[in-house]
Amino acid sequence: MKAAYINHYGKLEQIQFGEQSKPIIQNDEVLVKVHAVSINPLDLRMVEGEFKAILPVQFPFILGNDLAGVIVEVGSEVHNFKVGDEVFAKTDEQGCFAEYTVLQSTSVALKPSNLSMTQTAALPLVALTAWQALVEVAQLKRGQKILIHAGSGGVGSIAIQLARHLGAYVATTTSAKNADWVKDLGADIVLDYKTTNFAEVLSDYDVVFDTQGGKTLERSLQVLKPNSTVVSIAGPPDKNMAQAIGANWIMSKIIPLLSLSIRAKAKKRGVHYHFLFMQPSGEQLSRIAELVEKQEIIPVLDRVYNFTEFSQTIQHVDDGHTKGKVVVNII
Repeated sequence: MKAAYINHYGKLEQIQFGEQSKPIIQNDEVLVKVHAVSINPLDLRMVEGEFKAILPVQFPFILGNDLAGVIVEVGSEVHNFKVGDEVFAKTDEQGCFAEYTVLQSTSVALKPSNLSMTQTAALPLVALTAWQALVEVAQLKRGQKILIHAGSGGVGSIAIQLARHLGAYVATTTSAKNADWVKDLGADIVLDYKTTNFAEVLSDYDVVFDTQGGKTLERSLQVLKPNSTVVSIAGPPDKNMAQAIGANWIMSKIIPLLSLSIRAKAKKRGVHYHFLFMQPSGEQLSRIAELVEKQEIIPVLDRVYNFTEFSQTIQHVDDGHTKGKVVVNII
C-alpha cells in the first residue's frame, strides 16, 4: 500500500512516500480503508523526534494521527462494528497516512452522517483534545469564563464551539483578520494577540485552555481566579502524561520535573496546572458526532490536498497560521 513514512528522525524533507506492507489486524482491532486524513503540527514534531525520549517508535514509521474511512475487516472479538461502516478515529500506534490503517475498536466511532469523509477527517484529534480539556479535565460549566488561546487554529476553533455549547463565556486570542470569524464560532470577546496583552485585559477567569506554552502560558496564570484551572497542550508535561503513556519508574519521576517551575508558579496563585496528553476514545467521538449532527460543532477546513501533493501539504502546515485544519484526500 502507498504510505507517507520516515526511516529515522530528522527534517521534514526526509519524509518518504512509497510502498509499505498492508497491516494485519488482531482480534480486537479493525482494518480501515483510509479515505481522508488531516495534518497536525503534532505530525511535524514526530518527524523531528521531539518525543523520542518518551514515545519511541519503530522504523519505518507511518505518520498520521486522525482519519475518516471505511471498515474493510473486523477482528473476531469486535461486535460493535461491521465491514462497510463509515468511521472516524484518532490513531493508536499505527499511523494513518496510508491506504489502510489498523485501529483498536475502542478508538473508533461511526462518522457524523451529515459530513463528507473530507470534513470528518478534520475532527478526531482536535475534537478529542478540546473535549478532554474542557469536559474531562476542566469540567467547564454553564456561566463560567474560559480563555482559549489561538482560537482560529485547529484545536481552538473546535474548543470555542464546544465551550459555547457548554454555556461558557468565551474569550480567545487570534489575529485581527480572524476576529469576526471566531466570533461567529461563538467567542464573546476576541483579543488581537499582536496588539493586546490579554493578561492586562482579562481577569477572574475559571479556565484557560493553553495551546501556545512558553510566556503565553505563564501570563495566563494572571487572568485566573483562585482554585481555577489552566489546561495546556503546549506547556511542559506533568505526572498526567507519565500516567497516560505508562512511563516506567524512572521516567515517571523525570517527566514531572519538567513542569516543576510552572506548577510552582500556578500553586503560588492558587491555580491548578494540568498538562493534557490526549488519548483516543471512540466513546467520546460518538458524543462529538452527536453534536456535529446537531450542528453544535462544525469542522473548519483551511485547505484540502490530494495524497500526491503530500510534500506541499506538509510545507503548508509547517508555515503556520492555518485557519482550521488541513486535510488530505487519500482516495
